[in-house]
Parts: sequence; structure tokens; C-alpha cells
Amino acid sequence: MIAIPTPRLLDDEALSWSSVVANSAMNRERGLEGGNSYAKELGIDVLGFLHERLREGGRVAWLDLCCGSGKALIEAGERLCDATGDVEILGVDLVPMFVRVPTGLSCVTLREADLRSWCPERRYDLITCVHGLHYVGDKLGLVARALGWLEDDGIFVASLDSSAIRYADGRPATRRIAAALRQTVSLR
Repeated sequence: MIAIPTPRLLDDEALSWSSVVANSAMNRERGLEGGNSYAKELGIDVLGFLHERLREGGRVAWLDLCCGSGKALIEAGERLCDATGDVEILGVDLVPMFVRVPTGLSCVTLREADLRSWCPERRYDLITCVHGLHYVGDKLGLVARALGWLEDDGIFVASLDSSAIRYADGRPATRRIAAALRQTVSLR
């Protein structure tokens, strides 16, 4: 029998600044629509949702956690910022490898911040996180905090490969993660 060593787990601080997280290019080129997009990864028409909220209430706010370059947010801003109403789009990422927000696109802000301690100044209609939760140590803690940042009728949509989350002994933690997520959502 060959003994397979248990990998050493990183604490939140070490994980946040590891080369895998700090330099990840996974979300750097993701767009709003198409093959490598928020629509494909999250199964939601982000632009359609934002348009509908804007039409209904005259204002809309979208927060994207682990936004990468911010490309998708800029695409949304270019299509929404001239609309009648109040639009705010905020992208947050650990590493500021953002594309330049075009001059005059004041509804889009890209901010460097560590999500372990960052907290927004307002509530949002939509909060998304595409392939970002696996870079966060306390995934459930971030989900619970993000739910508190939503408007009462807002939605949170994220992608997470729960099969990649394992106990220290290597066993999959999929069922436990699913149960904890259900509990977190029901507490809201």
C-alpha cells in the first residue's frame, strides 16, 4: 500500500496571496455574453436582468465579486449607462489587473480589495461571482456576507465546483457544502 500524503491546507491569508489566486487569469477575459461569458457560466442573462430592474424601478446596482479584468462589467456599462435611470456597476478583485474603464463611463467602478474584510457601502440588486469562490478560504462566510449586501428582492448568483472541496483526509465534502449553503440561504 502506498501512503498518499495529505496536502497542507493554506490559511486564508496564505491562500489570498498565493500565486494561484493573486495571479490567476481565469476571469481576465470573460465577457458578458457568448462562449466565455457570465451568461454561460451563471445561466443568467445579466444584461436582461439589469434592464428589467432599471425599467421597473428607475435604478439598478450590480456587484461582481472576483471580477477579473472587469471586461463584462464595462460591456454592461456601455449598454446601460446611457439609459434613463440610475445605474451603478461595481467590480471587486484582489488583484487590480483591470482593463481601463472608458472615459465617461461613470457608472462602472473597478476596485482592488480583499473580500475577507471588504464590505460595500450600499445594497445591490444583483451580486455575481464567476469562478471566484474557489479562491476564497471561507466560501460559506463570503456567501453569507454577500446575501446581506442584497436588496430585499435581489439575487446572488455564483459558480462553485463543490466536488473540488475536500476534507483534510481527501474525502469529498460535496454533501456537507450543499447542506451548509442551503442553511445559509434559509437563514436569510
